[in-house]
Amino acid sequence: MQIRRATEKDIEGVGRLLVQVNMVHHEGRPDLFNGPAQKYNAEQLMDIFEDDDRPVFIAADDRDQVMGYVFCVFQQHIRDSIMTEIRTLYIDDLCVDEKIRGQHIGQKLYQYVLDYARQHGCHNVTLHVWSCNTSAMKFYEKCGLKPQYVSMEQVLE
Repeated sequence: MQIRRATEKDIEGVGRLLVQVNMVHHEGRPDLFNGPAQKYNAEQLMDIFEDDDRPVFIAADDRDQVMGYVFCVFQQHIRDSIMTEIRTLYIDDLCVDEKIRGQHIGQKLYQYVLDYARQHGCHNVTLHVWSCNTSAMKFYEKCGLKPQYVSMEQVLE
């Protein structure tokens, strides 16, 4: 397995996994998420893949097929009155193909992101996880992440 930046040839594989992620969210919160759907189309993916402020990494097998991905975004509050100017690498999305989970691919992608963030002067790595996605929450806790803040809601009927 290798981990590398996503390129145009990865669009189909990443798209397939985007649908898997969408379906986890759709099944957990059908009031919020349509399904099956894909967060980005091919053109949007290509724009993101080429953006150094939004690096996307993929885990590829020996045939260079996408096994998992992680979408990242650099964030920094410049001249904010209350926030410091630390640089953060935000994980927008991380997915391993549901057919091959349990092989530590997600942990390797996450470790790659930590190393990348350190190399690029980041103070921390952050992400959001939906409460209905309990397997993702357990995975992130196992990786050492701790809650930074909690977003709450009251659904109105």
